[in-house]
Amino acid sequence: MDSLPATAGNKALSPGQVTWRWRILISTYLAYGGFYLTRKVFTICRTTIAEDFHWRLGATAHIWTAYLVAYMLGMFINSFIGRRWGPRVLLLGGLGLSIAFNVIFGFANSFATFLIFMFFNGLVQAAGWPGSVGAVSQWLRPAERGTIMGVWSTNYLFGNMLVKSLGGFLLGSHGWRWSFWGCTLLSFAVWWIIYLWQRNRPQDVGLEPIVDEQANATRTVQASQEDRVTLKQYAQLALNPIILAMGASYFCIKFLRYALDSWLPAFLNVQGLDVAHASYYSQVFDFAGVGGVFLAGWALDRWFRGNWAAVSACMAIGVIVGYVAVIQFGGNPIAGSICFGLVGFMLYGPDTLLCGAASVQVAGEKNAVAVAGLVNGLGSIGPIVQEQVIGWLVRGDIHTGMRNTNLLALAMSILMAILLAAIAWRLHVSARKTNLEAQAMRSPRA
Repeated sequence: MDSLPATAGNKALSPGQVTWRWRILISTYLAYGGFYLTRKVFTICRTTIAEDFHWRLGATAHIWTAYLVAYMLGMFINSFIGRRWGPRVLLLGGLGLSIAFNVIFGFANSFATFLIFMFFNGLVQAAGWPGSVGAVSQWLRPAERGTIMGVWSTNYLFGNMLVKSLGGFLLGSHGWRWSFWGCTLLSFAVWWIIYLWQRNRPQDVGLEPIVDEQANATRTVQASQEDRVTLKQYAQLALNPIILAMGASYFCIKFLRYALDSWLPAFLNVQGLDVAHASYYSQVFDFAGVGGVFLAGWALDRWFRGNWAAVSACMAIGVIVGYVAVIQFGGNPIAGSICFGLVGFMLYGPDTLLCGAASVQVAGEKNAVAVAGLVNGLGSIGPIVQEQVIGWLVRGDIHTGMRNTNLLALAMSILMAILLAAIAWRLHVSARKTNLEAQAMRSPRA
């Protein structure tokens, strides 16, 4: 873990720092998996629940929409709470409340119960990502942040696979109620790991800081570095043009990612694959994305010297190429799956950077929890919009709707690339200005 050479800006870690950092990385990785265990059970059980209560399957969309809207709102609320009281409060409080709500789901017998508590669950689930990012921000040195967070950011892929495996097994063997209860029980064990192993910063366990305090002037976004901020200071951070541009970029990313999560299996099925093979082939998008996550983190540290927007803009061009290939060759479901694999490889890199390493870097480690929540909150509007827009596009002829969906995705990827390129240029100008000022200060006076 401590493989970097010791330099002025990169101090060697003590044995205590190494030990505690491993605890932080493991506990926060498992933490976000624990949030998935109390988030995604409904999506794998919805058909069975609808059959048991004689609901129309389409009516369950209202329950999940309530969750998505609350999740978006919760990002803004939780990012302020985390910035004011620390990420430990978010992780323990958010997961603890979500565990309680999922126990209620296991006993629920009415549509209203699911709808109301799914909204509440969305609010507290939004504590997961900003809390996790904020929890690791002061344990990683800048020169290694991209590589380590690239691997660490696979936590949501791990959580997604875990809940589908455990929840699916319990659903098939014991029914949907035990699917909720079993996943909730495992997430309760994760809660205890967080309680024992997670601390906000090295100083909380009597260790020296790992990250040196840097002057606020060197940050792209000027924001308070105090331990606690006021609502006014938080609002100033939220309305910063760079943060808004990051949020707009992440809106494009989540629009594209959730569109493929939601619609790709159905589109492949329409093109001739049976439902099982359509599900299998749709996973090419996700598996390829893992490689993109690793590449983005490595390139951030080795090639781009911390300019996360430049990495993201380059990969956004790859997303454009991927969608051009989808439009050209996507008529064949096998070829289309391969093309969507290219999209996934290029899309997941910017996805993890924007709400991970970039959120830590852009306004400082202390503001990471707030920036992660703000960017993710703005981006979370994307999943809500895509579901309705694509549903409208495929109302008529499904094949025409599919082609129009891919054209819309291509336009969205172009917009994403433009936004990220603009941010990359702004970061470049800011870094150049800082370097010139530093050189001027070192130069001997006449």
